[in-house]
Amino acid sequence: MTATAVQMSRPGPDPTGDWAVETHGLTKRFGVNVAVNGVELLVPRGCAFGYLGPNGAGKTTLIRTLLGLTRADAGTMALLGIPVPSERSRALARVGAIVDEPRFHAHLTGRQNLRVLAAAREPAAEGRIAPALQRVGLTERADHRVKAYSMGMRQRLGVAACLLGDPELLILDEPMNGLDPAGMHEMREMILTLVGEGRTVMLSSHLLDEVERTCDAVAIVDRGNIIRQGPIQELIQGAKQMVQVGCSDPPTAARLIDEAHVALEVAVGELGLTVTLPGGTPKDVLADLNRRLVEGGIAVYSLQELRTTLEEWFLGVTSRLGEPA
Repeated sequence: MTATAVQMSRPGPDPTGDWAVETHGLTKRFGVNVAVNGVELLVPRGCAFGYLGPNGAGKTTLIRTLLGLTRADAGTMALLGIPVPSERSRALARVGAIVDEPRFHAHLTGRQNLRVLAAAREPAAEGRIAPALQRVGLTERADHRVKAYSMGMRQRLGVAACLLGDPELLILDEPMNGLDPAGMHEMREMILTLVGEGRTVMLSSHLLDEVERTCDAVAIVDRGNIIRQGPIQELIQGAKQMVQVGCSDPPTAARLIDEAHVALEVAVGELGLTVTLPGGTPKDVLADLNRRLVEGGIAVYSLQELRTTLEEWFLGVTSRLGEPA
C-alpha cells in the first residue's frame, strides 16, 4: 500500500509523542458499511490497552488497517511514532501481532513452527525461540505437535511467535476467545508481565470483565466509532453511583430521599432502598442522606456504595443494549 492510499486530510501523527498507536480521522468502508468511522485513537506506551466493543463493532477491521492488511480510505496513523503505511516495514519490525486466531502447521511441533517463522526474520530471532517458549509457559510442550495443543496453548504459541521480533508493541485480536477460565488467567498474567517489561499490549475484546482485570486504559468502540477512551478508573468514576440502604421503613425512607432532590432514582425493596446518584456525587451527600433518614425516625442498618463495574458503565454508554456480544 502506498502513502497516497490514505488521505492526509488531518494533522499527521507526532513522532515525538508518547503514543504506541495514534490515529486521526481513520476511516475504512466496505461499500455503504463504514467499519471504522473517523477514529481518533491514542494508545499510551507501556500499558495494557483494551479496544473494547461488541462483535461487529469494527475492532478487527481497525487492527487490520493499522497493520496494512487492509487499506484505509481516509485519515492518518502511526505505530510507535512511525507513520504507516508510508514506513510500514520499519514500523512492523517493532510490532508483534495476532489477527483472528493464530495459525500454525499442525503437523509440526511448537518449536519447529517458531523456527520456520524465525528463519524469515533477522538472525537474532533464532536465539529468541527458547526464551519465548519459556516466557509463555510452553517449554515442556515445545516438542509436541501443534495439533495436540489446546486453544489456550495455541494462543500462547502465537504470543511466542510475536516475541521472536522482540517487539515494543503487541497487538492482539481477541486473545481470550475460546479460552477456559484457567486459560484466561494464564493469558491475563502473561499480558501483565509483558507490560511489566516495558512493552505496550493493545488487545481487542468484547469480554468486559477480562478487560477490566487486564487493562489500564480502554477505548470503547460502537458501530465503528470510538465513543469514550481513557484510563478505566477515570471512566467509571463518571458513571452513576449506586447506594444500597438497609433501613426499617423503606417507603418512608424513599420519600425522604426524594425530598432531598439529589437522587436520580430510588428503588424500594423489602429490606431497603437502592439509590441512584449522579456520577461524582461527593461523599458528604451520603452523610446528609443518612442524617435525613435518622432525623425522620428511620433506623438505618447499613449504607453501602456499590462499585460500578466496567460492564455496567459500558452498557450505559453504548447503543447496543440488549444485543448479544
